[in-house]
Amino acid sequence: MVFYWREDPGAQRLLFFLLLAIWEAGSGQLHYSVSEEAKHGTFVGRIAQDLGLELTELVPRLFRVASKGGGDLLEVNLQNGILFVNGRIDREELCGRSAECSLHLEVIVDRPLQVFHVEVEVKDINDNSPVFPMTVKNLFIYESRQLGSRFSLEGASDADIGTNSLLTYNLDSTEYFTLDVKRNNEDIKSLGLVLKKLLNREDTPEHQLLITATDGGKPELTGTTQVKVTVLDVNDNAPVFERTLYRVRLFENAPNGTLAVTVNASDLDEGVNKDIVYSFHADISAEILSKFHLDPVNGCIRVNANLDFEETKLYEIQVEATDKGNPPMTDHCTVLVEIVDINDNAPELVIKSLALPVLENSEVGTTIALISVSDRDSGTNGQVTCSLTPDTPFKLVSTFKNYYSLVLDSTLDRETTSEYKVVVTARDGGSPPLWATASVSVEVADVNDNAPVFAQAEYTVFVKENNAPGSHIFTVWARDADAQENARVSYSLVERRVGERALSSYVSVHAESGKVYALQPLDHEELELLQFQVSARDAGVPALGSNVTLQVFVLDENDNAPALLGPPGGGGGGGGARSEVLSRSVGAGHVVTKVRAVDADSGYNAWLSYELQPAAAGARSAFRVGLYTGEISTTRALDEADAARQHLLVLVKDHGEPALTATATVLVSLVDSGQSPKLSLRASEGAVASEATLVDVNVYLIIAICAVCSLLVLTLVLYVALRCSGAAVGRSEGACAPGKPVLVCSSAVGSLTYSQQRRQRVCSAVVPSNTDLMAFSPSLPPCPVNPDKAEQLAGELDFSVKVSHIFF
Repeated sequence: MVFYWREDPGAQRLLFFLLLAIWEAGSGQLHYSVSEEAKHGTFVGRIAQDLGLELTELVPRLFRVASKGGGDLLEVNLQNGILFVNGRIDREELCGRSAECSLHLEVIVDRPLQVFHVEVEVKDINDNSPVFPMTVKNLFIYESRQLGSRFSLEGASDADIGTNSLLTYNLDSTEYFTLDVKRNNEDIKSLGLVLKKLLNREDTPEHQLLITATDGGKPELTGTTQVKVTVLDVNDNAPVFERTLYRVRLFENAPNGTLAVTVNASDLDEGVNKDIVYSFHADISAEILSKFHLDPVNGCIRVNANLDFEETKLYEIQVEATDKGNPPMTDHCTVLVEIVDINDNAPELVIKSLALPVLENSEVGTTIALISVSDRDSGTNGQVTCSLTPDTPFKLVSTFKNYYSLVLDSTLDRETTSEYKVVVTARDGGSPPLWATASVSVEVADVNDNAPVFAQAEYTVFVKENNAPGSHIFTVWARDADAQENARVSYSLVERRVGERALSSYVSVHAESGKVYALQPLDHEELELLQFQVSARDAGVPALGSNVTLQVFVLDENDNAPALLGPPGGGGGGGGARSEVLSRSVGAGHVVTKVRAVDADSGYNAWLSYELQPAAAGARSAFRVGLYTGEISTTRALDEADAARQHLLVLVKDHGEPALTATATVLVSLVDSGQSPKLSLRASEGAVASEATLVDVNVYLIIAICAVCSLLVLTLVLYVALRCSGAAVGRSEGACAPGKPVLVCSSAVGSLTYSQQRRQRVCSAVVPSNTDLMAFSPSLPPCPVNPDKAEQLAGELDFSVKVSHIFF
């Protein structure tokens, strides 16, 4: 359908509604029309309104127009959304003599991405005059030519199309010739002069004719050519072709030398005047001369160069047959060579990346890139289909003819795949088919969707007390699967109160390295277990984090010497000398007094033993002290040889490394039995009370020790079980196995100690550790005891619990 633009406003409105109706009934493509040679700024259409876009969103959404092959001939005013002419539009330059001529525009807006296709039809105007091949045409006509003889001429050509290219011819008034115009089925006009009056060279040897060609445009344009007719004598029969039109079809891959067609003409004359020479018309184009060769003798036209359907689909060749008469006579015929397409052009791909890189949390359906395909072949050979490499989270969506969008088809995970190489394959419908590929690298951008993760939920750390301030005790480390800032982890303490003090006064953690430092010396007697959490947070927005628990066990060192206690019922401490009165009549084994001491340490470091320093001059003492009870008793009956005042020095020693000691001085005054009966009785009563008190204290001590031992054993068994279950998963974490039970004698009184030693690997900031547990129980059968020691250690009831950590 062809619409003609008029200046009538009513016609303009009618044309607008017709175009709108056609667009709505079509495939959704927006159509406009504009006349060629329209002035700059000429209104084409309200493109923003027709696309349903608000004027206020054109700039924020990056409204832009891209033209394929049209340069910047059309532009859009972003203020009012009007599409207008921006440059000179020459239809003939854009489309030649093609019946249809359109500018294809891509309208792209972002946020969200949308692509519209607009077709602007370029209307032809009558801006090209008819043009004859020659301004002066020379014709040689024999005077013997009969009336009605026709002399072929080259017609004019008009670059316009349609009515604007419909030509009519007019010949200036002459009595000898009339103009003959014929139209054949190929819409090709055959122009010629017809003789209507016999020529007489002697009367008029030359005729000057003017032919005017007028096109059908408004206003009309004309072109002229001057025909100079020279009247010749002699040869009065011209060659005649057997056909005025020859049609032939050739494949574009026809090799050189292929016979296209053989033209044939005959001449009724005799002799030399009958011999015919074939040649291309003098006005033939250089392209035809380069593509074809005409044999002048036999009229064979052969292929002389490569033919390309994409360059020229049809060749119109004018051939002349000239006899050898004097003067020679000619005839003309037309050869139409139609070029048949073959599949010799692979598709072409153009990828326009619009949104790279792609965030890994992008929604399905997000447009990644625009792809346009084209094939210079025609028909099935030019029909292109596109496909993607398999196993990629993308798909192709056809948006318009030969236009595709690369969109996201499934969710992305940068931690699984950080980059995709998408290969687009375009394949035509030829036989065999040709294809082309283009690749685009789609980088997946990271988002903060992974929190830092610690290898363990809890770590156990052993630290000896009295450490140096600022010493490094452990290093925590968390892994973040994200990238760049989202994977940059910083560490901090989860602040809490430890007693009356803040956790940050005890330990600190380096924000970048995760190293944990003890800010002050730790004291086992003050704090045996310090449990706290360290937080790891990444630098993403919003930040993600996780916590890990650290259990810091403060191991005891022997840093406290034994401290002496005063006598039971007595006031004050045990730092001075102690005085006791003893009757000489007491027998062996009589308890004189008891030295009491405590140690603020624990385990072996708090396990005390008592020794009586030997008397001067090596004399055998009449007293002894219990190794673990501290009771001073007589070893024999006293006699007159014993000094009245006995000076006893008791050494109290713990079992630490090195051992720490304290000394107690006991002054014993010996009196005769008759001198101080009351004193003896009082001493006896005191001894009895002391023993009763000792029994009570020991009972409570035994109960407390058993409870503590049971709790400690249960805790260690659970801890070893958890560690061993973790070690079963990966040998890299170490192995846990119970050691060989060891039977140990704990005291000289025959009490037996059963020690189950367990060796386990413990996470420590220093080195792996080995833990030995020795629990003392009073209920086991007696162990063999040296008789000499048995008498000395009889009656002792103290029990101890020993836990030592050996680092190697």
